[in-house]
Amino acid sequence: MSPANGRRVVVVRHGETDHNAGGVWQGQLDTPLSERGIEQARAAGAALAAYRPTRVVASDLDRATVTARHIAEAAGLEVALDPRWREIHVGQWQGMHTTQVRAEYAELLEQMDLEDVRRGVDGETLAEVGDRAGSALREVLDGLGEGECVVVVAHGVSSRAAVAEVLGIDQHVATHALATLGNCHWAELAQTRTGWSLAAWNAHA
Repeated sequence: MSPANGRRVVVVRHGETDHNAGGVWQGQLDTPLSERGIEQARAAGAALAAYRPTRVVASDLDRATVTARHIAEAAGLEVALDPRWREIHVGQWQGMHTTQVRAEYAELLEQMDLEDVRRGVDGETLAEVGDRAGSALREVLDGLGEGECVVVVAHGVSSRAAVAEVLGIDQHVATHALATLGNCHWAELAQTRTGWSLAAWNAHA
């Protein structure tokens, strides 16, 4: 379907961090971009400038904020921060390596495959992330003018959860069907005559 009024939102996952590369659960730990992550952010900025965005919004965690600044700089814009876009809080898993989590929380990981349980015992559920990030995305969508494109820079889970919430996709289904955006990969939402549609998923520079 063709876009209606050219309204678009591009939701980008931040660039790579050392924790991403090393298999460490980050959640809401405020980790910086790696050198590769900075290169990814610059490349994404050059590619996304072609969308001619009018605004750039980002999670207030450093890895998203710095990625957003590179994207905004390429488009001649400033960055507005919104903590609702933060990554899912993974509770006791934050800072733990994936091998340690698998060894110590095997039963909880198995439960996660079947239902929406709290990550890391006392972290967030997907539904909770969908509620907060989805509300932020709806606010962006509702504020779009004709022909306007807004870029949002967030995280793997919060990006997917927000898109799923807005499109009415079950969070558990989205987890398995869409998986996670790669670092500095993005989802594109476009408005059609019948509503919002997913025009691209895991696109990249």
